[in-house]
Amino acid sequence: MYFKGDFHTHSNKSDGSFSPMDLINLAKNKNINIMAITDHDTTAGIDEAILESKKLNIKVIPAMELSTRYNGESVHVLGYFKDQSYKNKNFQAFLKEITDFRVIRAKLIVEGLEKYFNISIDYKKVLKNSNGVVARPHIARAIIDAGYKYSLNYIFDNIINEGSPAYVPNKNLELEDGIKLLKSANALVVLAHPILVKKSPIPKLMELDFDGIEAIYPLNSTNDTIRFIKIASDYNKIITAGSDFHTSKSDDTKHGSLASVFLDEKRIDIFLKKLKE
Repeated sequence: MYFKGDFHTHSNKSDGSFSPMDLINLAKNKNINIMAITDHDTTAGIDEAILESKKLNIKVIPAMELSTRYNGESVHVLGYFKDQSYKNKNFQAFLKEITDFRVIRAKLIVEGLEKYFNISIDYKKVLKNSNGVVARPHIARAIIDAGYKYSLNYIFDNIINEGSPAYVPNKNLELEDGIKLLKSANALVVLAHPILVKKSPIPKLMELDFDGIEAIYPLNSTNDTIRFIKIASDYNKIITAGSDFHTSKSDDTKHGSLASVFLDEKRIDIFLKKLKE
């Protein structure tokens, strides 16, 4: 019986600060008994997480978060794998293309910081600290570590945000293609943090081939959550919940703490039933 589930977390295989093993141990301390590690554009931490989870009697759903674009903005998609199809060579080769482009992207952002903000950071250190998939949190941390007196929030909102001249988008993978890619690996596909989608009505997105929506999320107001749950009902989609946990550092207010939101037992059962279809 599963009574508390967090289905959106990140390890240091992308831009989190905990190893998959340490993240599972933290989940145990938070009384989570089912979860998913959804690293950005990679499945690299799944095996380590599952191995540790068996020791602690926590169920780990193999998963990832895929970066896509739709209507001129970033839209993230959560994929929950029904089996081991995600290990397919073609699927993994495509993910490698995405993560390789992230390295190029990071270099371009670092160059843009120098050009537009007179901020100089060591690109090689950014890559070294990324431990696999380099992402904007690594760049933000590098800015702070270099001695610039900005908060993490300020950097994300004003320096490396999508409207910034230094911003560079991820590899251009269209949303519908991203959904198809995850479906090709036998994944249950869920719209991540709809509260962060600004340019497209969520009902319109639900007309695409999504299986569900992350209706329960730390940045939601109560009314937001009610609205997303209603949309899920209207479009016959499942509901997931995720903290989007990255780090326990107090200056990270863009994401939730582990288990700050979670899926209850009834909705976990619905999720697992859908996963077995």
